[in-house]
Amino acid sequence: MTSSVTITPLVGLGEITDGTDLAAALSHVVGEVTWPDGSSGLAGGDIIVVSSKIVSKAEGRSVPASDRERAIDEETVALVASKQTPQGLTRIVRTRTGLVLAAAGVDASDVPGDQVLLLPVDPDASARALRARIAALQQTQVGVIITDTLGRAWRDGLSDAAIGVAGITPMADHRGLPDREGRPMEATVIAIADEIASAADLVKGKALGVPAAVIRGLAHHVTSEDGPGARAMVRPESEDLFTLGTAEALAQGRREAVSARRTVRFFDDRPVADDIIEAAVAAAVTAPSPHHTTPWHFVVVDDMTMRTRLLDDMRDAWIEDLRGIDHFSEESITRRIARGDVLRRAPALILPFLDLAVSMHHYPDERRRSAERDLFLLAGGAAVQNLMVALAAYDVGSAWISSTVFCAETVQQTLDLPSSWQPLGAVAVGYPGEEARPRPARDARQFLHRA
Repeated sequence: MTSSVTITPLVGLGEITDGTDLAAALSHVVGEVTWPDGSSGLAGGDIIVVSSKIVSKAEGRSVPASDRERAIDEETVALVASKQTPQGLTRIVRTRTGLVLAAAGVDASDVPGDQVLLLPVDPDASARALRARIAALQQTQVGVIITDTLGRAWRDGLSDAAIGVAGITPMADHRGLPDREGRPMEATVIAIADEIASAADLVKGKALGVPAAVIRGLAHHVTSEDGPGARAMVRPESEDLFTLGTAEALAQGRREAVSARRTVRFFDDRPVADDIIEAAVAAAVTAPSPHHTTPWHFVVVDDMTMRTRLLDDMRDAWIEDLRGIDHFSEESITRRIARGDVLRRAPALILPFLDLAVSMHHYPDERRRSAERDLFLLAGGAAVQNLMVALAAYDVGSAWISSTVFCAETVQQTLDLPSSWQPLGAVAVGYPGEEARPRPARDARQFLHRA
């Protein structure tokens, strides 16, 4: 619908303080407004746009400036981003009402005395109360928007946005409607309340000392009911692509990288790209190792015929040990052999090795030779852990299977590898085919000792 819109500042409100009847004050000044058609006062369908600052003042939402940081903490449910500036640390936070803004909206500008203002406890409730009181005073139905000044992602500069709405459709959903070419629109949801808030700020604002305006010409957006309020405009956190700032996301990734690795035994059919495997191997070889050496090798078994042959040879060697040495029953052998099936099902198979011939120091006594070997095996384990953590960072699952360690000669012969390459197990790799189960909680104090 196309219509002419008139925006008029509400001048002469005076200082608003705790307990001021804000609706009465607004009704008084709006009665002095003269419209282009010669009429005055409010008409049904007008929209009153009010700065949150005077709403907060009327509701007594001030605290001593010395309590500013504590107030920000109390208004915050999550830190989104932080940035050090010459003026100090700026925190972008998510508040109890779902708003994401600097310092939780706690503001010192245009506040008399050594005070700071908090946003209204429930801006939508404040908007509904103002609307009801104005309707009682003016005997007419209007819409009310409470605004605050916010920054915007990807854009410099500030703009007013609606944080409290009553009697206005906050968004217009055009999805499914045809555009001018007849194609259905897919992602067009217009933030009507925000557009009205921003438009009204052209005639009000801090520099002008005018905290409110009245708009005529948008009656088709005004509703008889209060409506869902501005809260309906808050994107659910689960759908937010930017729940954290860059620095915070990186920090969280570092903290959670190791715990994100989970053993995955069931994979879907998606292949794992070569560049992901190469990136994981690149991370693996950053592991610490003795004597500044690089003793690691990683064999990716791409050829399915070779993989089947290798796993069949390993299975046969395992069965021979279980029968000839352990004397297990055939039923028990079948169950144990089935544990290796994950290596057959995985989209990718990586075999890590440690070359013990070119890197180790050769001591004359067995005690130090054994310690040297253990030292290199620790470096191999660190590389395998790095490999799986790196895969998890790409949302790729893995399962470390120890079977190659128990049949080293079989693996070396089947793959035609040097006898000095010590197998470090096999890593099944692929995208998880089911959601990971919760990791059982473990108390670090059970494993932590101090000397």
